[in-house]
Parts: sequence; structure tokens; C-alpha cells
Amino acid sequence: MKNLSPAFGLLHPTRIFILWSVVFVFGAWIPSPAMASEPSSPPSPPTIAAESRIEFENHVQPILARYGCNMGACHGALAGKGGFRLSLRGYDPVTDHLNITRQDRGRRIDLLQPEASLLLAKPSGLIEHKGGVRLPDDSEDYRILAKWIAQGAKGPDANTPALERIEVHPEQSTLALQQSQKLTVRAHYNNGRIDDVTRWAKFTSTDESIATVDEHGQIQVLGPGEGAVAVWFSSKIALARIRVPFAPPTTQSPTSIAESSESPIDRLVHSQLASLGLDASPLCSDSEFLRRSSLDTTGTLPTDEQVRAFLADSDPDKRAKWIEQLLASPAFVDYWTYRWSDLLTLNSNLLRADGIKAYYQWIRGHVERNTPWDQFAREIVTARGEALENGATNFYAINQDPESMTENICQAFMGLSIGCAKCHNHPLEKWTNDQYYAMANMFARVRAKGWGGEVRDGDAQRTLLVLDRGDLIQPLRGKPQPPAPLDGEALDLHSPDDRRIALADWLTSPENPYFTRSIVNRVWAAYFGIGIVNPVDDMRASNPASNPALMDHLCQELVASKYDLKQLMRSILLSRTYQRSSVTTELNQADRKYFSHYYPRRLMAEVIHDAIVDVTAVPTTFDKVAFLGGDKRATKFYAKGTKAIQLFDSSVDSDFLKTFGRNQRRITCECERSDEPSIIQVLNLNNGDTLNNKLAATGSIVDQLLKAHSEDPDKLIEAAYVRCLSRLPTETEIKAFRDELQAATGDDKRIVVEDILWSLLSSREFLFNH
Repeated sequence: MKNLSPAFGLLHPTRIFILWSVVFVFGAWIPSPAMASEPSSPPSPPTIAAESRIEFENHVQPILARYGCNMGACHGALAGKGGFRLSLRGYDPVTDHLNITRQDRGRRIDLLQPEASLLLAKPSGLIEHKGGVRLPDDSEDYRILAKWIAQGAKGPDANTPALERIEVHPEQSTLALQQSQKLTVRAHYNNGRIDDVTRWAKFTSTDESIATVDEHGQIQVLGPGEGAVAVWFSSKIALARIRVPFAPPTTQSPTSIAESSESPIDRLVHSQLASLGLDASPLCSDSEFLRRSSLDTTGTLPTDEQVRAFLADSDPDKRAKWIEQLLASPAFVDYWTYRWSDLLTLNSNLLRADGIKAYYQWIRGHVERNTPWDQFAREIVTARGEALENGATNFYAINQDPESMTENICQAFMGLSIGCAKCHNHPLEKWTNDQYYAMANMFARVRAKGWGGEVRDGDAQRTLLVLDRGDLIQPLRGKPQPPAPLDGEALDLHSPDDRRIALADWLTSPENPYFTRSIVNRVWAAYFGIGIVNPVDDMRASNPASNPALMDHLCQELVASKYDLKQLMRSILLSRTYQRSSVTTELNQADRKYFSHYYPRRLMAEVIHDAIVDVTAVPTTFDKVAFLGGDKRATKFYAKGTKAIQLFDSSVDSDFLKTFGRNQRRITCECERSDEPSIIQVLNLNNGDTLNNKLAATGSIVDQLLKAHSEDPDKLIEAAYVRCLSRLPTETEIKAFRDELQAATGDDKRIVVEDILWSLLSSREFLFNH
């Protein structure tokens, strides 16, 4: 008897009496979670049943999560804390139960004296605890854990009701400034049971400038807008949306919102603006539209001739005709090939030079043919063959293991970052560790042979093939997870078929909400600077759209057009929402995400560079590729006159592009590109080689203007404005520069023209799209 574990103690009559007393007292007086008091609204459904047995998965684990015991800062850390380790947020209940009840000879549980269990004594403060008092001994949750121990500390049970979903009440609410709102969370189980789990749920505000939420689900409104509270319970997520009008409702809508429009985009945007008490800015001028649409659609400035012709055209349909011209232009192909190359990380630090070129040309061919986006994605997912003949196979050269293949397919085509689920259940999403490895097992049979033998154009051949057997081991289970797409049906583990075909079917299905929403959001953000969901490539359920109805409509439209991205762009460009002025009104100046006006933004690095080249008429030579570690090598891929948006590779050496935040393409993430201003950028424009050397070059725009308009300063100034800013100068602007030009003689006149152009090219009006 002396060798018995201290957790069980000696079977002394006194101990037996205490055990029966504890069981009686706790069994008689501790209410179960299902019997907890219900909020007055909404009323409790009649299907709730009183459950006397405490369930490890549905009661104990949520309490541990509620008090942070299994969070990353505590025992949920990779190595645990104080010799005690739990799975992060309880994703592995079997191991957690083992560690709580059996690890260290079961010292954490005392079945005879539950209150003496370390699991209770430490967090309640009875015994010193580095985490402080986390679970007061007079709390309901303390009593629930004590009851579970008294009932024998039972572990996971196959007969325990499984959690299917959670719901939050109220799901939508309209509140006023400084108003508060209490949320209620209910868990639905597969046996029909419904529990109030509000006290165990985790609440997070998606926009704390609108509202905050405390640990009890109490919302406090701070500012106007539409926000949401994400609710997490046992890896299930629900959203409660909050609307706070910018201004009190009035009987009369703002006049600009009342404008009639045939565009569904405009109706949905205007509906939201009206509900928020926001005004909509008037339409932008012709010159603003011309420049804006050209830069957003092709990454290039309109030419002098195009500007003058458009401004002189009186055709009421000239904007629609201009849009068609943009969508059919070679510059459109260059620009969107470059953007999709960002998405697919074309970088010679990750892939050999010939592979980069083949991959780029494959992308360009599809952009030129306007290949439907679902077909584009399908060809990448199912690619096989020789790398220089089928450029899409190079996706698998950049991503060479099932895990990275999975993570980058999910990020690129669904906007889902699931990397966290590689080690544990995702802390911000519903994806589990099992789902991660089920998805990764879809790629387990992809293989490549090559890099040796025959050499073509200085690079070795590489062939992608798919085996008919082989699986990826799930580390936690020690065996393969049945292959399955996220939220999809599992495949036969022993089937010899290429699993990627089933994956492509699931990925590109209109029933897959992430695929369509992701590309809609990326295209929308390319035209507005921000997405309907932000960050642009973060499409998790806990990151809601700013206008859900608009997102739903655009997704339906894209599916109906069979994933024709040009049609989606056309709808955006034709909308009054896109054509709004960037100048705010008194009623919308606080708007940052509801599209009441166009949001000015700095141009991307490559577009600024090419605009400077177009204005100055002096091209840049790209003749080196920079590798990690500082090594640089010559390249002959790019002829003189190649634009920055025509480069295959983000490793092409350019101090200017690096300074202005070019996407480095190291990972699939919009965060790789930066439009943040810096003092280095200012110094580059002031004293750097790119702008100053091009203005000073013989035969540049300076020489051209002097030759064409040396005797007419007004014409020279007008030509400079049209060339740089795509508009005519005002009389005030002409007068300011005219005086300088007329006062200059000889070589000084060239210096004055350089200064005029420099001032325009370094202005916010040039560097920003507006």
C-alpha cells in the first residue's frame, strides 16, 4: 500500500467518508454548464438538457482556455511552463488529459480531495503559482473543475456530444456612440443539445476604433463605422457585426447618394453609406479619371496625345471606350503579369534563371489570353512535365515540400494563412492540425527529377511527376492523415490517382467561398488601394468584409462570368464608386473603408520608376541580378528599354526599386510590398541618380521641350504638366513658372526647365494615384 501514488492515497475509512461527502456535496450543489442561468434575450431553446456529468472536451478544456492556462504565454507554450505542458487552446485533448491526470505520477489530481489537486490549488492561489490567481475558489468554474475531479476526472469519450457550431446573439446590431451591448454565445452539439458558453468564449474586436469588447462579451462603442466582434470557442468561430452611424439618421439622404445608378456596385455601396450617414463624393474630373484608370489598369501614364484627345472629346461614352482601350492594351498584359508574378513569388533566389523565364512566360500567355482564373489556378495545382516546356511546374520548384506547397496554394488562391496549424490548431481560425496534414497529404506524391544530365540554355532540365503511392506522416498521430482538402471530403488513402486533381476540383469550385472571395478582394484592392477585406490576403472567418453584400455580389458576378477577370475589372472601372473624386466632403472625410470617395495612395515602386522613364524619355538598363549575401551576377535577359513592370524576377538589381518598397517575393504575402514613406525615398528623389541623371541626360525631355517650345514658355509649361500630371496647368501655375523661364538666359534656361520637371516629378500629385 505504501507504493501507491499520492494522488490516490490510502484507503482509510476517513478518506472513504471524505470521498463520499465530496461526491454528494458537489453532485448535489454544483450546477452543470447546461443549467447555468440564461440571458433574457434570446430566450433559451427548449432543447437544452441538464447534463450532470462534466465533459473533458466540452467543459474542462474550455475553462482552461478561458483562463489562459493553455495559451502560448502559459502551459500552451511549445515547452510548457513549470514542467506542465498543454496543447495550445486544447487542440489535443487526449494528450492534455494524460498530462493532467497521469504525468508526474498523477500529482496534479487528487480524486479523494479535489480541492487539494494542484490543478485547482495553484490557479486559485492556495499554493504559490507564478501565474498568480487565475481561478478564484469561489467561482463557478472552480466548482465545475472540482466536480469533474470528484467524478473521476474522466477523459475524452467517443460518446461525448461533439460541438458542431457556435452562434452569437445579437448577430447584428445598430448602436450609438458610447452605447454598450452584451453578447451571448451558444454552442450547438450533434445530439441537439445547446449550451450557453458565453463565460468560456474568447472575444476579439476586429476594429477597436469602432468598439472594444471585454472578456465577458460586453461591447463598448467608441467610434462610428461598421465593425465586428469575433467569438472563439473550442476552435469554432462566429461573428457579431456592429453598425455605428457617423451621423444620426435623417429623413433626407445626402444628395450625392440619391443619384440614380444602374451599377449593382454603386447600389450596394450607397446602401451602406446611407445606413452609416455618410455622403459620397462627386465624380472625379476627366483628367483625374484618365490618369487614375491608366495607372490602376496598366501601371503606366497616359501619353500626351491620349490626354489631349480625351480632354477634347465630348462623347458621353468616352470613359467606357477608354476602359476598353486599357483592357485591350499590351501594357495591361505587362502589368497584370507582373502582379501575378508577385503573387507566385518569381525570384531567382528561389528558382533558376531559365525556370523564372519559363514561369513568367506561362503567366504572361494566360494574361494575354484572359484565361479564366479558375483554369489558371487549376493548371498550377495539377502541373506536371518538363519545367521549361510547362512553366506552371515551376511552382513546385519554388515550393519543394508538401507543407510549403499547401501553405502557398492556400495563401495565393484562397487568402488563407494556415501555417500556424502545422504545429497546433490555428489560434485565429477554425483550421485544425489534422486538417493541415490532411491537406498537405494531397501533395505527398509530387516528385521532381532533374537538375542533372542534359542542359538547355545554360540550365538543367527538371521534370515534375506524380507517384501512385506515398503519404505524409502526421507527426502528432505518427501515421498519415487521410488526404482531404480543407473542409472537403477525404480521399481513399490507397488510391493511386493524382490527388491534386480532386484538390483542384474542390479549390476552384464556386462552392468554395475562399477561392472566389480571395481573387475578388485582390482585384478590388488593386483598384481602390484597400480591399473589401483587409489585410488583402487575410480571408479568415474572423476577419470580416467591410461590406459583405458587396463582396457577395462581386463573387456571384465573377462566377457567372466564368471567372473572367477582365469583366470584373470592367465592372469596377465603370462604377461611379470607382470614378468618385478623392476630395472628401464634410460628411465623408472620416471614412477610411466604405468607399465614399477614392483613397489617394502612393504608386508602387515599379510604376513610379516607369513613370519617371516615360516622362524623361531616358530608359534604365537592367543588367544585374542580386543574390542573397550580396553576390551580383550579370544578366542578358533584359534589353535596353525594358520597363520595371516587364521584369521577370524580383532579384533584378535596382536601388530605386528597393528603396521604394518593391515586393521581394520571398513569401506569398502582400506584406512583402511596402508603400511606407521614408527619408531615404526623399533623399533618392532629391539627390539620387534615377531622377536627376535622367533629367540631365542629353536628348531627355528637357532637350525636347526646349527644342519644341523655346520661344513660348506657356506652351512649354503646358507640355510639362500634361506629360507629368496628365492635366493642363492652371493659370496660377503657368504664371509662377513663366516668370522663371522668361528671366533665364542661355544655359540657365535648361536648368530652369530641369527644375520645373523635377518639382513636378517629386510632387505628391505625381507620386500618388488620386
